[in-house]
Parts: sequence; structure tokens; C-alpha cells
Amino acid sequence: MIESNHSACTSILIGKNATTDGSIIIGRNEDDKPNCAKHLAFHEEKDIPNNHFKSNLNKFEMDLPTHRYAYSSTPNWSDKKGVYEESGINQFGVAMSATETTYANDQVQSFDPFKKTGIIEEAMVTCILPYVKTAREAIARFAKIIKDHTAGESDGILFADPKEAWYFEIGTAHYWVAQRIPDDCYAVAANELAIQEIDFNDSDNFITAPGLQKFVEEHNLWPNNKPFNWRRIFGTHNLLDLTYNTARVWTGQRILSPSIKQEPSSFDIPFIQKADHPISITDAQRVLRDHYDGTKYDVANPVNKDTAVYRPISVDFTEESHLLQLKGKDWIHWLSLGITCQNVYVPFYPQGSVVPSFYRHGKDKYASNSAYWIYKEAQVLADRSWKDYGLQLYQARNATQQKLSQMRAEYDIKVDKEKDPAKKLDLINKANKDLAHTAVKDYQELIGKLITKQIKKSPLHFRRDPDL
Repeated sequence: MIESNHSACTSILIGKNATTDGSIIIGRNEDDKPNCAKHLAFHEEKDIPNNHFKSNLNKFEMDLPTHRYAYSSTPNWSDKKGVYEESGINQFGVAMSATETTYANDQVQSFDPFKKTGIIEEAMVTCILPYVKTAREAIARFAKIIKDHTAGESDGILFADPKEAWYFEIGTAHYWVAQRIPDDCYAVAANELAIQEIDFNDSDNFITAPGLQKFVEEHNLWPNNKPFNWRRIFGTHNLLDLTYNTARVWTGQRILSPSIKQEPSSFDIPFIQKADHPISITDAQRVLRDHYDGTKYDVANPVNKDTAVYRPISVDFTEESHLLQLKGKDWIHWLSLGITCQNVYVPFYPQGSVVPSFYRHGKDKYASNSAYWIYKEAQVLADRSWKDYGLQLYQARNATQQKLSQMRAEYDIKVDKEKDPAKKLDLINKANKDLAHTAVKDYQELIGKLITKQIKKSPLHFRRDPDL
């Protein structure tokens, strides 16, 4: 397997009939480093002569179409170690999130190993999202890239448009599958190949690499008389999966389908699941903020020091988290920077052309003009004594989240009423600026309160004689 600087994430996909408002939602926590600032970016539609991509991480490169559509993205602060645009929504309402790092087993790898010239996570959004008009077209473009250039690693990729959501998984250099998320269902994925049984006769819900069945048959990877189970054939089934991966799927389903009783360390947790109730955007945020809240596995509760044995969804090395919400022409790029459970999701308009100042600054060291680092500062202060300051942070987060949602709803009314394209874009840019600055300002105020409270927490504090 090619070594690369890819993320270890948690993903969620929700069908339109499974949500409270009929929207499709896909999202993911990008987990990698605790000190890598992420930026927000808006790319305009433009013609780019001699458009070519060349990776800074491996030997993958390819020519790109000369016409690029507009799209939002969340790149790393520097492309020296990879672009990693990670997520976005383009001008046609196609949403993409890449990637959910996965692992293929040694047996399938021995017959079709990943290639150094293959596409990897850092290039996927850049090479696909700006050049497609539907989710299915994105899958077709991805399939052609893998056919022409191969894949360089095992990944899960999320695609959606206002009609449907898809999950695409890569198992070897040439072989992949994509499954449509049923409209009345949802799925949670966590660093293991997740798709299970495939119906090769159902083109409405499954798309697969050409020759996949033949590859499996030729190498005796699965009995012909058994249903074709992608996860069993191509995935891993080891102790790491049980402690690091499956429990996150379990807790996501615990939140959305509490009536279903399952074990966190189980290889049989289904990929596709139905919720007990219609899922709101707040529910989706709750899943990506979860650290086994209210269970004996909660890592944030010191009482659980002997039972918190599973890797949670919300961790300190989350760089950013996004939820891409699509309903007709209404699209929201919800973006949270840093630790999800301690931060707000800002509901940006992906159609914007001007990135708010705080969201285009920040590197790998603290900077006071960076939204990423401002949120991190509040998180670090609260972490000094979670017992004393955790509740205050949560209260501030919830109040700000409510304020942002209300602001977005009010701006939606104004944007819908504005018919002049230029004035509408100006209004969208103003909305994005106001949303960003509101979130940052609230967290700056929280930082001030936390610092003020902690002044007397110094180990050098000494009780003075009152007469001195």
C-alpha cells in the first residue's frame, strides 16, 4: 500500500426521505493533525488553458478539462504536502467529500496492489468536483480516472446532488463499487470498507468497476454460490477494526436508531440503516460531535478511565468537519473547524465569491487572525479543566449555533427575494461574512471569559495575609 498523508475520518450520508425537510445530507469529520489550519475557498467558473494536475505526494498527474465550474472547498493552508480540498458543493449542486480512509485486505492487494501513479485523497475533489453536473456523472468521471491512472489507496468517497446520495469505495488499484443510499435510509462509515451485498442487476442502486466479478472469480476470493459481499471480500476484519472503527458506526446508529440493539465491537453492524425518526441537521451534527456521550465509553468523562476503550467520532485531531446539505436550489456548506463537539457549524452559502477574512488565514502555528486557531484557543482553554469549563463552552457553542441558524434562515428569505444576479451574489457574500464574523466574535468573547476565570488557577497562586 502506498504511504500517504491521508485522514482517519467518520462519515455520514442521509437520504432525502429520511430527513425532516426533504434535504439530502452528506458529511464527514476530517481527522488528521491537531495543528493543521483548514481554510474555506470559493473557486469561480473559468477557462483554464493547459489545465493539468500534478500531485506533490505521489506520481499521480493528469490533464483536466479546460473549463472549470464554480465550487466551494476546504483546502489545507498549504499545498506543499497535498491540496486536500476535502469537501465542497459546485454550481450545479453536486456535493463531494473525500475521503473516508479505508483498508483493503492483503489477499486482494496481492492480486491488484495500489500504484504510486494512482489517484489519492489529496487530488480527488480537485480533479472531480469542478467538472461534473450530477452525482452519477461524478462517479463516471472517477471511474474513468481509475481506469486510466489507477488508484493509489483504499478510500470511501461521498457524492450527492439534490436527487440522490452515493457512497463510492476503492478496494484495489482497479476495482471499486458505489452504492446509492436509499432515500429513506442513512449510513455511517468509519475507516473500514462498509458496503456489503451487491446486486449487479440493480443499476439504479449499484455501480461497479468493469470486471469486478471476474476478478473475484479468477482469484478464488469468494464462492460463486454465495451473495457477493464487498466488505467480506475486500475489507479487513481484525482487532483494530473492533476497537477503532466499528464502535463509531455503532454509536452513530445508537443516536439515530436507538431502538436497534447492537454491540459496539461487532463485524455485523449494517452499512445501510433506517432511523427511528426523521433526521434533522442538528441530529447529523450530533453524530459528528459524538464521543459516546452518556455511555461508559465516553472518553471525556474521567469516571470512564477503565472503560473508554473505543476511538470516538469527535477527537482532538479533527481539522475540520463539514455537512453538505442539498434541497432543490438551496444548498448549505456547514463548516466546523477543529474539535467538532466543542465548535459550531457555520452555514455558508457555497455560491459565494469572497471568503470571509478569518477563514482564509492560519497555518500550522497559532495566529489570532485565523478562525481555525481562534476556535482552537477556546478549546485548549476549556480542556485545561473540562470539569470547570466544559459546560460553559457547550453553552456558548449552543447559543452561537442557534444564532447562526437563525441568521441563515433570515438571509435565505432575502436571497430568495433578490432577482438581480449581481445583487444576489453581493447579498450572499455579505451573509457569509456576517455568519463567519458572528461565530468568531462569540468565540473570542468566550476566550476572554475563560481567561478571566482561569487567572487564579495558576500553581503560583498564594493566599496572602489580608493585612498586607
